[in-house]
Amino acid sequence: MDSEVLNMFVIAGGTLAIPILAFVASFLLWPSALIRIYYWYWRRALGMQVRYANYDDYQFCYSYRGRPGYRPSILMLHGFSAHKDMWLSIVKFLPKNLHLVCVDMPGHEGTTRSALDDYSISGQAKRIHQFVECIKLNRRPFHLVGTSMGGNVAGVYAAQYPEDICSLTLICPAGLPSTTDSKFIKQLRELQESERIDRIPLIPSTPEEMADMLKLCSYIRFKVPQQILQGLVDVRIPHNDFYRKLFLEIVDEKSRHSLHENMNKIKAPTQVIWGKQDQVLDVSGASVLASAIPDCHVYILENCGHSVVVERPRKTANLILEFLALLHSMDSSKKQA
Repeated sequence: MDSEVLNMFVIAGGTLAIPILAFVASFLLWPSALIRIYYWYWRRALGMQVRYANYDDYQFCYSYRGRPGYRPSILMLHGFSAHKDMWLSIVKFLPKNLHLVCVDMPGHEGTTRSALDDYSISGQAKRIHQFVECIKLNRRPFHLVGTSMGGNVAGVYAAQYPEDICSLTLICPAGLPSTTDSKFIKQLRELQESERIDRIPLIPSTPEEMADMLKLCSYIRFKVPQQILQGLVDVRIPHNDFYRKLFLEIVDEKSRHSLHENMNKIKAPTQVIWGKQDQVLDVSGASVLASAIPDCHVYILENCGHSVVVERPRKTANLILEFLALLHSMDSSKKQA
């Protein structure tokens, strides 16, 4: 073989080997960096742009796609210890001409974290209202979506700022009393009795604890490689002290049943989506909401746990779109009558 041709193959092989080796090294040595790159790439692929908004000396980080139009904008509030990117799996199945806004909740990811801040549910609802005013999202009533802790905040927001929203979607929301203890509640009670409350199941510190948390939150059993589990833990560990403080704040008497205390004030049409096999927050909460909110549409998803957004993203997106379409047709009928 000609030496120049041989050199060409060597150079080409070396060029291909460098990114492959970089990927392997990242996977083995810095899996947390790979996870961040993954979210960055997914945001770009879906057309989500990251922006910051300031209210006095407080900074909110959010992502958005589209512009306000004739259809209501949609604001999404994530759950405990998550971040705005958890909604990407839903965003994938929503029309690109919808105006979507996903915000990092107070103290999470790119939003300001302050030891002086009020992280109670009502305190978080107040902060989200400040964010809404910052970006002028409430020029027209918008559709509010919240899951788990974010569902608790969304419900309280709807009760406290009814003029801001036109409709509401609550996905496995916290903040409700339950006649049936979930697996998570039973675990918490056992930890309290053994005085090991520092071992909160939703705040993992090892890959094994992360695997246990994923099993607790999901009905579907995802096969997650050990390195990815390590990366997920590495991303969270620097924030675990804050998560513990936040958890104790939202399970305190002041916040534990915030949604339940405010649900009679919710006047907007409300959609409730719940995984039937939810082991974190028992599905019986759906009937509690249905009995208290006049215009409440309940959807129970079979073979689905607490992580509805991850387990059933297409179905969830379709339910939200169908709900908005139903409300639009009802409004049109009222105007014609």
